[in-house]
Amino acid sequence: MKALWQQTCSFPPAARLLMANQFAINLAFYMLMPYLAAHLSGQLGLAAWVVGLVLGVRNFSQQGMFLIGGTLADRYGYKAPIMAGCLLRTVGFGLLGWVDNVPALIAASAATGFAGALFNPAVRAYLAAEAGERRVDAFATFNVYYQAGMLLGPLVGLALLAADFRLVCTVAAAVFAALTVLQWRALPVRRSVAAGADAAPEGVLAQWRKVVANRPFLLFSTAMIGSYVLTFQVYLALPLAAADALGEHGTAAVSGLFVVSAVVAVMGQLRLTGWAKRRWSPDQALIRGLAVMGFAFLPLALAPPAASAAVLAALVAAVVLLAAGSAVVYPFEMDTVVTLSGNRLVATHYGFYNTVSGLGITLGNLATGALWDFTERHDARWLAWCALTATGLACAVSVAALARSGRLAGREPQLVPA
Repeated sequence: MKALWQQTCSFPPAARLLMANQFAINLAFYMLMPYLAAHLSGQLGLAAWVVGLVLGVRNFSQQGMFLIGGTLADRYGYKAPIMAGCLLRTVGFGLLGWVDNVPALIAASAATGFAGALFNPAVRAYLAAEAGERRVDAFATFNVYYQAGMLLGPLVGLALLAADFRLVCTVAAAVFAALTVLQWRALPVRRSVAAGADAAPEGVLAQWRKVVANRPFLLFSTAMIGSYVLTFQVYLALPLAAADALGEHGTAAVSGLFVVSAVVAVMGQLRLTGWAKRRWSPDQALIRGLAVMGFAFLPLALAPPAASAAVLAALVAAVVLLAAGSAVVYPFEMDTVVTLSGNRLVATHYGFYNTVSGLGITLGNLATGALWDFTERHDARWLAWCALTATGLACAVSVAALARSGRLAGREPQLVPA
């Protein structure tokens, strides 16, 4: 904790506020979202397909709108979308606890998702601008706060849920309301190089054409899709494996795996980033981190399916390796996006990058699910784990090819405060 505090204090006040802001965002989000499906199906008695629709609308309105959020941030500055996103989450989370008709629930879910699309690209672009040459360290520290919010949010939500689900929603909405006021009062205005006079005459389509014409950035975005598919297996393949091997104890095991993943990220992020910076170039850190993420699934391929203890140990090893690999990759990945953008239209690049990643996760999950069913029918579960390992290695090889060709280097003009 001392190292985290010292690292945090070494950044400008605006960067520190963004880190605290992200912790609170994740705290409020994860105190509510893990329990929303149970509320909709249990207390409100909605059909399963309606529950899936409400949750799907939230995911689509976030993943599909990242590019819009990033574009707005580059045109009008970073502060306004961050504030607007937090205000929209205040309204959305409040409604989720107090309405019981489907149209209102869908509207609240859509507002909650679009809120994330507004502030996510803006926060990352703002942090990159504030950090300057220390972007890797800034994103590493930012990820500690991000993961800490994910870790504590469900625990706080569970405690509040003992009283009432409406209390959970009200507290979560209150957190976002407080964040809105805090940012209005304390967050300085920050605009990108392309904001204002440069961006307005060009128009939105001109911004998007610049991003799409950035071939190295597009190749990097495509190469990194597999890493997001691997990260999402904490929600898909690993819980399925736990349920198969541990039966009724699988749910408890999955909860424990989430805790292990968050603890590794919180406790190990700064150490892993510092270690990687001392020994590797940014390209090498990306390549080796991706390889570790791929190899995380090998213990499950080698574990005997009938041995519950062996499968549980393999699950823990997979989560630890996946979290450690992700911790190595994340700050260098975020830094590379800025580098490839040439430090212009940074938020738009982040928005596009997140949209591509979201689409990749959707397609990757469909493929993983289909492969899981195939391996179950043919009693060849090892094939699914080997396919995930191959996905990680393919990502690493793709990034290595981009690095060797010089496509991961870029010129970066200096950003200045408004």
